[in-house]
Amino acid sequence: MQRAAFLDRGLHRRLVDGLYLEAMVMADEARSYFDGSTSTDEGMNDPLRRVSFACESLKVTTRLMHIIAWLLSQRAWQRGEIGDADLADDKYRLGHATRTAPELAAGFPFAARSLIDASQELYDRVARLQDRMDLMTAPATMQDANPARALMDRLHNAF
Repeated sequence: MQRAAFLDRGLHRRLVDGLYLEAMVMADEARSYFDGSTSTDEGMNDPLRRVSFACESLKVTTRLMHIIAWLLSQRAWQRGEIGDADLADDKYRLGHATRTAPELAAGFPFAARSLIDASQELYDRVARLQDRMDLMTAPATMQDANPARALMDRLHNAF
């Protein structure tokens, strides 16, 4: 079945536009922060810590680029530039992004931790939205195959 049958395009557009704006602002903040001089931060003279910091900046950037790419795919779908079936293709899906280990992030400055946490939280929200859209568009047989979903449906119908 087609996505259009399940999604309110106006709501979808507002969700995508809001998430896109949030991702672009966060990408600009991350670029400004990670491109800035970190040598004045406490403990950044340690080469291992500088490498860890650089790796985390790449993780944040990668997370945000995956999010932005997915949102642009959603916008293309809204405009009819790609079809309903195309959204199931891996190239239009949210790419995998590595999470940051909390114990590693704990040693970074507050601003870095904030960006790391915010980018992970945004990534998680977009992933949940993609998963929800997948559930809405899955054939009924796939939805029925989930025992937890079947139990929830039975409970809902009983009350």
